[in-house]
Amino acid sequence: MSAPWGLVLHGGAGVRAGRNYDRAQAFLLETVNDGAERLKRGASALDVVEAMVLALETSGLFVAGRGSAANAVGDVELDASIMNGRDGRAGAVSALRGFTNPVQVARRVMERSEHVMLTSAGAEAFAAEQSCTASPPGLDWLVRPDGFEAVDLEEGHGTVGAVALDISGGLAAATSTGGIYGKRPGRVGDTPIIGGGTWADSRVAVSCTGLGEAFIRASAAHDLAARVRYAGQGLDQAAAGVLVEVARLGGDGGLIAIDAEGRIAMPYDTDGMKRAWASHHAAPQAAVF
Repeated sequence: MSAPWGLVLHGGAGVRAGRNYDRAQAFLLETVNDGAERLKRGASALDVVEAMVLALETSGLFVAGRGSAANAVGDVELDASIMNGRDGRAGAVSALRGFTNPVQVARRVMERSEHVMLTSAGAEAFAAEQSCTASPPGLDWLVRPDGFEAVDLEEGHGTVGAVALDISGGLAAATSTGGIYGKRPGRVGDTPIIGGGTWADSRVAVSCTGLGEAFIRASAAHDLAARVRYAGQGLDQAAAGVLVEVARLGGDGGLIAIDAEGRIAMPYDTDGMKRAWASHHAAPQAAVF
């Protein structure tokens, strides 16, 4: 019997019934297909989640990376994080300007610095030192590809993320966002907070999307892992319980999670969540509602 593996992507939980998300759904399916092939060839979960999130950032179809919009004073500030379940290493950046792939910078923070998180000017200086991909000159962040739904900006739930289990048993998670449209400068949500919007350990990997303040207060990603580790809950029960707690704190959204057996959870309490998944027992699929 082949070793279990699995991959889940999300493109945000801020969707509205009746709207057309065909382009985003098709891109998620294409991307998860690519990730599935990488995992089947033996790629690490860490490499795959970074590659998946980088692709989603670059697409411009989500409120992350190139698809992000300006804050209240016209700056585009990006957040991202990545975590390796094998050894608990993590990296994150917040309020990053001038770089369209913050997940790339987050991984460099994890692997090439003594820190877990860098922010603002410090993150930008580090990204430049590491020769990370800078924003193209003259990039108009507000130009959207055909089919982009403005509601994603209004709701602020266009965060992207990936969780993966590789054939050697490694788990990893990564999350990236441009945050809420028109946000106060310097505002940071749950995405770059290890344990808030992103978590991976030897049992489970998690990436969240939704109202960041509530997910932070709930320590949502870590709470799911703790429910699995200490309470012995199954993945579905743990994931559902986390969203109940987020709702109690006034938030909504969704999350994706995968465990060491390749089981997948993708709950949300909004109208829908852009998502795609594949595993050793499930062909690549994508859905929104």
